[in-house]
Amino acid sequence: MYDGQQVSASAEDDTIGGRISLARDALNVSVEEISAIIGVTPETWQDWENDRAAPRANRLDKIAGVLQVSLAWLLSGRGIGPLWDGFEDKARFVVNSSSRFH
Repeated sequence: MYDGQQVSASAEDDTIGGRISLARDALNVSVEEISAIIGVTPETWQDWENDRAAPRANRLDKIAGVLQVSLAWLLSGRGIGPLWDGFEDKARFVVNSSSRFH
């Protein structure tokens, strides 16, 4: 289990791609699932996580919402980051996220 202080400190030093990856991992959601919810290909999502490309500004708010982090945290590593105690019902997350953004 991760210590919130460690996550916060390392998140500030990380890139947007690193924080996207960190938040997705915290939710225990696959690249395929999350990319489908956002409406991009898994390859595009992986490019974001690996800093080979960056999400456009109009997608950042949606990404933050689906990943359950603040936009400030996604951009800078400061603010509300991922919850590491897990997400009790991943199916509910996927359904709620899909209906919220379509």
